Amino acid sequence: MEIKNKNVLITGSNRGIGRAVAMMCAEDGAHLHLVNRSEDENLKSECLKAGAASVSLYKVDLSSRAEITAFIEKLQGKESPQDIDILFNNAGQLTGGLLEDQPIDEIYSMLQVNLNAVIQLTQGFLPRMLERKKGKIINNSSVSGVMNMPCASTYSAAKTAVVAFSNCLRNELGGTGVSVMVLLTPGIETRMFADIPKKYGKNLDLSFLEKSITPKEYAQMIREAILMDLTMLKPSGVTGVGILLAQHLPAAFNKLIAKKFKR
Repeated sequence: MEIKNKNVLITGSNRGIGRAVAMMCAEDGAHLHLVNRSEDENLKSECLKAGAASVSLYKVDLSSRAEITAFIEKLQGKESPQDIDILFNNAGQLTGGLLEDQPIDEIYSMLQVNLNAVIQLTQGFLPRMLERKKGKIINNSSVSGVMNMPCASTYSAAKTAVVAFSNCLRNELGGTGVSVMVLLTPGIETRMFADIPKKYGKNLDLSFLEKSITPKEYAQMIREAILMDLTMLKPSGVTGVGILLAQHLPAAFNKLIAKKFKR
C-alpha cells in the first residue's frame, strides 16, 4: 500500500517508534491522526514541516475502555465517519521481573494498553474499512511475542496474544481488501528499551541482546514493509536466529535461555 495521501492513525505517536513512524508518514505526504495521552503541538508542527498533508491530534488514555469507545464514536460516527486507511496500533507499556514481584496494577494497565486497546481500536475501525474494501491494520508486537523468556511473563503474554490476534484476523479478512501486518519488533533505542535492564536485569543476564537500532531506522523498515504489503516484519541477525530457535527448536531455545536466568 502507498502511504502518500492516505489517512494514517498512529497510537503512542509522541515518542519512540510511534513518533518516528509519524515523521516517516509525514515525509510521504500522509494525512496523520495522532493519538496520545496528551496533545503535542510540537509534534504537529514538526510533521507539517516534514510534509504531512494534514495533522489531527487526539487526546486518549488507552488504559481507559470508555475513552477508547468515545474516541471511536467521534471518528466513526454515522453522519460523517473519518476514513482511516492505515491503523497503526503502536502504543505500549513494559512490565517485567519475577511474576511475584510485578505490581498487579501495572500488569492490568499493560494488558489494557498492549492488548485490549489493540483489539478494541481494530474492532472500531474495521467496519468502515470493510465497507470501503480497503485498509491496513498494523499491530506492533515484539520479539517477546515469539521468544518467551523468564522475567517477561506478563509482557510476553500480551505480545504473544497480539501475534495470535493478528494472524487470526488476517485469516478472517482474506479477500476483503483489508490486510494485517504484525511487527516482531526487536531492540529499538527507546525509553521502553532502556527500562529493560531495570526490570529484567536482576534475574536475567541480558548480554545476549543485540545492539539496538534507532527509531528512525526502524520506521524506514516499516515503510518498506507497508509498500511491499508484508504480513509480518521480522528482525534479522542474532535476534532473527533466536526467533527461529524459539519457533522450531523450543527445547534448544529454552536450554540456552535457562543459562542466562537466576532466582
